[in-house]
This record gives sequence, structure tokens and C-alpha cells, in this order.
Amino acid sequence: MDQLTLALVVIGAIAAPIVLGWWLLRHRRDLGTAADRTTFRALHTVALASPPLRLGLTESSAVRAIGYLRTLLGTPAVALTDRERLLAWDGRGHHHSANVDLLVAAVVADGSPTVRSGADVRCNDVDCPLRHAILSPLTVDGRVVGTLQAYTTVASAGLVRATNEVARWVSGQLELAELDRSRTRLMEAEVRALRAQISPHFIYNSLTAIASFVRSDPERARDLVLEFAEFTRYLFRSQRDFTTLADELRSIERYLALEQARFGDRLHVTLRIAPEVLPVAIPFLCLQPIVENAVRHGFGGKADEGHLTIHAEDDGSHCIITVEDDGVGGEPELVRRSLAGEGEAIGLGNVDERLRSVFGDDYGLVVETAPGAGTKVTVRAPKYAGGVDA
Repeated sequence: MDQLTLALVVIGAIAAPIVLGWWLLRHRRDLGTAADRTTFRALHTVALASPPLRLGLTESSAVRAIGYLRTLLGTPAVALTDRERLLAWDGRGHHHSANVDLLVAAVVADGSPTVRSGADVRCNDVDCPLRHAILSPLTVDGRVVGTLQAYTTVASAGLVRATNEVARWVSGQLELAELDRSRTRLMEAEVRALRAQISPHFIYNSLTAIASFVRSDPERARDLVLEFAEFTRYLFRSQRDFTTLADELRSIERYLALEQARFGDRLHVTLRIAPEVLPVAIPFLCLQPIVENAVRHGFGGKADEGHLTIHAEDDGSHCIITVEDDGVGGEPELVRRSLAGEGEAIGLGNVDERLRSVFGDDYGLVVETAPGAGTKVTVRAPKYAGGVDA
């Protein structure tokens, strides 16, 4: 390295910190005030703690969240418990965790925040900073499900208020977790109801149709048995809330193959599907009841041939699916009652409720029908929706 190059390197090394300091001084306001930065850090910590808490109050979720809760409170130690035992401890003085169960019992019984000190917190370690425990209940639907415990040297009024506020926020996340579980249980119950409705009459009709081909057309009977097996495999697969439009349509094609075996040349089916909407996620068994309704009620009482069209198209950020038949149609008032969940027919009302529950009230079924005019059912679904994954 020549002297000129060396000189330039030395000058650069000296100048770089000066330039950086000058830039920081000029752009100090761009970084925000100290209060702004403190607020940002608190909000960021809350955002990190939220996902595990939304899974409910378990040992795993407590372990994942507790470090963030201690950061929010700034105390030497924090504990999370359920109604009976310690779930997670973060910070100093872990030997105090042996007394947590006794403190939990008092909070669960009373249901109110409390501050404990003296014999409840004292230990033999003279260097231990933990002298007070601030105990706040965690509640869901008014019931105490656990506690947040902040261990500190001095239990100031401000820290007590902060601990209670953090406990209320944690309780809110646990409430949301319970709502998520309730929604999941409801959807599972609705899918079970659909399975119960579909299974009996369809299985009987399918087996009857297959039996009719066993001697006259053994090859077709074999193909229909395979179609029946794949359809029922999909219908009774392990519980999942969502599926892709492609998988739902594949199952519907198998269903229609079995129905065409029963109706013969009287049932004509047309599918017009845009390839770009095939990956769209929709509630499991969302279209099947609509198609079955068209076949059973649209053509069941019709003597001549009928046509069923299933159309799925790309509409920007949405997917539009229509199921249309030229069958006997129906009374609009009966359809309204079905969508409201009234009467014995639960299919359309079940699908409408699940669509609204998952995507919002703008995504319910639209049904157009009249006696003798056939029926058209439209399903509108977002191509991408948060929390919806097939």
C-alpha cells in the first residue's frame, strides 16, 4: 500500500464517525422523541406477546409469552400460573416459585388483585431483591383462570396499576383465544351436521346405482365404486376447517358421477372453472350441500332432463362461484327460512352461516329462485383472507 492510499484510509477512518455523528444530530427528530421510542418499544413487545397468548393459557404459551410480559413491567421476576400451579417463571429468584401455588389459591378464591410481602415472599438469600409480590387475576368470561405475578423490591402504586393493566390485557388475549376455540368447535359441529345429512340418503342411492351396473356393465360398476370410495374419503377425512376450491370441486365431480349413474341421460353437468381460482381457500364442504340441493330438490321431482352448471371466475380480489340449475325451483320464502336455519333443511343455512362467520357478513349466499324457474346460488369468497389456510 503506497503512502497516498494509506493516508486516505486513515482520513476515512477518522472522518466516518464524525460524519455519522453529524447525520444523527441533523436527523435526531426523525428518530422521534424519547417518549415516542418508549411507546414504540412497548407496542412492539405487546405485539410479540400476543400470538402465544392467543393460543390460550398453557405451559407452552406461558413460557413463550412471559419474557415479553416481564419486559413490559420491568420487574426482577414475573410468574404466570393457571388456577392451581406455576406455568412459567422469568427472571431472578426462581427459588420463590415454590411458594407460588399458595399465592395462587388466595387470588383464585378472592378474585381480586393483591400485594403480598413479609413471610409470603421472604427467603434466606440476603442478596435476593424480591421482597413484594403483586398478584393480579387473569379472567375469561368473569371466571378466574390464572394469575400474573410480578415480584419486585418495592411495590409502588404505579407498578401495582401497571401489573393490573397488563393482567387485563392478558385476560383480553385469553378471551380471544376462547372465542377462537368456540368458533372452531361450532364449525366442527356444523360440518358433522352436514356429514350426517349427506351420508344416509346419498350412500343408499349410490350403492343402489352401482348395484344396477354390476351385471350389465361391470367395468362401470368398478369405476363407480372407486368414485364412491374417493368421495367418502374426502367427506370423512380428518377434521380441517378449510379446503381449496380445487379439492372441493374434485369431490363434487365424483358426487355428480354417482348421481349421473342414477339419473342416466336426464342429468347434464357443465363445469366452467377459471384455473387461477383453483387455489382459493373456502370452508370445507362449502359447495357440496349447494350442489346436492340442486340435484335433490331441483331434479328430484322433474320428469324430463335437467342441466346443472357450476361456474367459478376470477373477480379481482375475489372469487365468484355460481351453481345454477333449471330444475323445479322453489318458493323464495322457503329459501329465506332455510338460510335462517329454520325447518329441517340445514344445508344452505349451514353454509351461509359458516361463510359469514369466516369472511364476514358481506359473504353470505345469494339465492335466486322461483317455482318453475330453477335456482341459482352465488358464493363470493376472498382470494386471500387472514387466518384462512387450506
